[in-house]
Amino acid sequence: MTNNIQTIILLTIFVPIVGSFAIPIAGLVSKRARSFLSVLLALATTASSMLLIPFALRGGELAFRKTLAMGLDFIVVADALSVFMAVASSFIGALIVIYSLGYISHEENQSEYYFIVLLFIGAMMGLVFSANLVFMYLFWEIAAIACWRLIGFYRVREYVLKADKAFLVTFFGAVFMLLGFIVVFNQTGTFDLTAMRGTAIPGIAVLLILLGMFSKSATVPLHTWLPDAGVAPTTVTALLHAAVLVKIGVYAYARLFSYTFKLPEGWQQAIPILVVFSSLVAAAAAVVETDLKRILAYSTVSQIGYIFLGFAVLNPMGVSGSLLFILMHGLAKAGLFLCAGIVIHATHQRDIRQMGGMIKTMPWTAVAYIFCAFSVIGIPPFGGFFSKFMVIMATVQSGRVWVAAAALFAALLTMYYLFRVFSAVFMGEARSDHKEGTRSMVFVVVVLAVLSLLAGLFVAYPTQLANVASGEILRWMK
Repeated sequence: MTNNIQTIILLTIFVPIVGSFAIPIAGLVSKRARSFLSVLLALATTASSMLLIPFALRGGELAFRKTLAMGLDFIVVADALSVFMAVASSFIGALIVIYSLGYISHEENQSEYYFIVLLFIGAMMGLVFSANLVFMYLFWEIAAIACWRLIGFYRVREYVLKADKAFLVTFFGAVFMLLGFIVVFNQTGTFDLTAMRGTAIPGIAVLLILLGMFSKSATVPLHTWLPDAGVAPTTVTALLHAAVLVKIGVYAYARLFSYTFKLPEGWQQAIPILVVFSSLVAAAAAVVETDLKRILAYSTVSQIGYIFLGFAVLNPMGVSGSLLFILMHGLAKAGLFLCAGIVIHATHQRDIRQMGGMIKTMPWTAVAYIFCAFSVIGIPPFGGFFSKFMVIMATVQSGRVWVAAAALFAALLTMYYLFRVFSAVFMGEARSDHKEGTRSMVFVVVVLAVLSLLAGLFVAYPTQLANVASGEILRWMK
């Protein structure tokens, strides 16, 4: 059994990473071979991560290590937290790869695109399962490099500059995080996370590590690179916002500060205030924005605050709610961005003031958008309701009533700007006769919309795994 789990973990990490290097070769054979291999690798990654669910539900935890030099052992760990994150990210990533078949079918450099997307997904899997701080940093930076190349995919000078901005902000944040890891090593003598559980670390190490996390997860004031990343193909922005990149920071926070290290008391009080402030500022920015992709980008910044908040209050409902939020937000926000991609692909326009009446020509996209919006807003019985409710209630239980009130107000702003987008884009008089996207594009947004509803109707199933992870985290924090 142990050997099987080890094999599955390694396959989940290295199938997309190693397989990505075969994408350009397949592209030399034919476009169809490249597309088939890309989808196959993405689905194989999802399937292998799902094979770990029964093990995680039993409360199993398995650490596999390969001894290297100077304490830089390659250590991976499978537990409820890593498995939950791997399944959510790889599944949404696979759907985005399928959507890409239609979205970038007429673009140049498609082999490069699929190569980097698969490498990106593989880096996420490596980071999720890493239990060594140095390897966590390594996979973190691989994801940053892939992000930089994908944001600048269109090679327009203005777009490349914005890709450079995203790379520099997240890179320098990661450098500070690495310095924090070094401070931790100087105190503990190890980079092994499994050997440091319950360790109290200095405040300076906490600050340095948080700078890296907040920069990657686009938390105010380190958020400006994320709205600018909207110059990338919409599939890339969906990948950044919903499945991989911005979730890296919140996962690292959960792994390090909810599962491994004990935060100093001052930070325990400050972080909930910082993240709910980020949610409010980003929601306010979305209210006044008119660029469709930037509205959704600011929405992501706002929703990430809820995930941080649940982990920061560190009670059973908060931790479970944040894990569910990762899944529910991933499904719904991927759907919103991919719906936006269909609209922008057809109209070549991103200003919502220049749109209207598209429910008549794009009914499937319109319905998919409103389903996903219901989930992000938190309207029952959609999945987002349960995760958002749990986070806000957990904040009240922790005694932070004003923080919970601010989070609730941010939710009201979310309802306003997402309904505003629906009204501007899909309602009113039709300004054009643009049609739906390709079959693969429409199929994926409909699947994400249906899943956003089913995730709420059958919320008990993902909640089981989230509760197991929550129990493990709080057991180690006692």
